[in-house]
Order: sequence, then structure tokens, then C-alpha cells
Amino acid sequence: MPEKDKKQLLLRLSPSLWEEISRWAEDDFRSVNGQIEYILTEAVRKRKKTKKSKDEE
Repeated sequence: MPEKDKKQLLLRLSPSLWEEISRWAEDDFRSVNGQIEYILTEAVRKRKKTKKSKDEE
């Protein structure tokens, strides 16, 4: 998805969750925004994989 096509959203996080994500992002050499996008992308990928395997049963 080209950069200009990305959607913006307001996201409210608790200070403790922000700190955890911030530290995780530092460990992975990402921005907080990049880390949140990575987490969401991985969650969607895992959900699709789980859903596909359930559909095969």
C-alpha cells in the first residue's frame, strides 16, 4: 500500500501500554507507529491462518 493511501486514526492508549509498545519498538528499531502497524499486521495474518485451518476441518 503506497504511503499516501494509508488511513489515519486516533488511538487512545494507557500510559503503561504506550511505554511497553515504545520499549518494544526501540528493541525492534521501529517507531511506535511502525510497531503498532507491525503488531496489527501480524495479528491479522495469524487470524487469517487460523481461520483458513478451521475452514479446512
